[in-house]
Amino acid sequence: MSAELDNVIELTDAEAELYDRQIRLWGLDSQKRLRAARILIIGVNGFGAEVAKNVILAGVKSMTLLDDRDVTRLDICSQFLAPKDAIGKNRAEASLERAQSLNPMVDVVADTESVDKKEDSYFSNFDVVCASQCSITQLKRINSLCRKYNVKFFAGDVWGMFGYTFADLGTHEFVEDIVQSQKIDPSEGGDVSSHKEKYENVTTTVKKTFNFVPFENILDVNQLPKEGEPYYLMRILLNYREKHGHDPLPSDRDGDPLKEESAAIIKKYSLGNKLDNLISENLFAQISPVCAIVGGVMGQEIIKTVSQKQAPHNNLFIFNPDTMCGKILCLGQKKE
Repeated sequence: MSAELDNVIELTDAEAELYDRQIRLWGLDSQKRLRAARILIIGVNGFGAEVAKNVILAGVKSMTLLDDRDVTRLDICSQFLAPKDAIGKNRAEASLERAQSLNPMVDVVADTESVDKKEDSYFSNFDVVCASQCSITQLKRINSLCRKYNVKFFAGDVWGMFGYTFADLGTHEFVEDIVQSQKIDPSEGGDVSSHKEKYENVTTTVKKTFNFVPFENILDVNQLPKEGEPYYLMRILLNYREKHGHDPLPSDRDGDPLKEESAAIIKKYSLGNKLDNLISENLFAQISPVCAIVGGVMGQEIIKTVSQKQAPHNNLFIFNPDTMCGKILCLGQKKE
């Protein structure tokens, strides 16, 4: 991450007034780090729009919306930054006006070039990269370059009622507030004759460090914790995108390609009928409420990472379409 984030950046009076609530929530130093952060959002779909909204409102320095795709009818169901009459127009450009209006103090720009055409050094211009609607090959490349340039990397997607977020923050340092109950010494005040012990809550700020692994490390996991089966759903859908160049469409609901990818994963990991409920769920297009949930999680993780306040998810968050609950999995770590 850019060394600029560690420098003292003074907020203007207007910024201090606008971000007053946030400063009270996570502190002035954290807000200054946010104010210096340069964010890249790759893929301005419904999920990407939710992430962009949350991060722009938090008050970063700049945000670049990178997308070479055009707005489609499917986008209108979940992509609230693009107007309904923008079908056929570039998705990043169509989202620019509404994204900028969220916070005039953030510099928001649209980039209509394909991510594959970007030079390696392009990614060094940012402090955080968040990639959506990318193939496995693209995610590996972007993640590798982020590691090379010390840029925080996030990936995430929503398919129908299912979604995930992933983080590779390298070696990430942060502070965490720990609240502990402490016994009050009677000699420091109070009724010394009382036999009842009294306690008060004391908050201590503790510095911590997490080590993260790259995206490729989580792509072939044999053993999962309890309720971790949605991970395999992520694998099926990413494999489908890698092979076919697009996500399953509503018109493909009864098609063979998705069934074939599902069967391959089920056979490889001997899953039997463990995925039956998940595969039968709606996995087509993006559902607006799920984009709001998963995109909200991603936005909060980016804010925590940049502000260096509180522990980030290490490293995979999955939203189960069967239970409507999320779960954090720590995958791909080397066992000590």
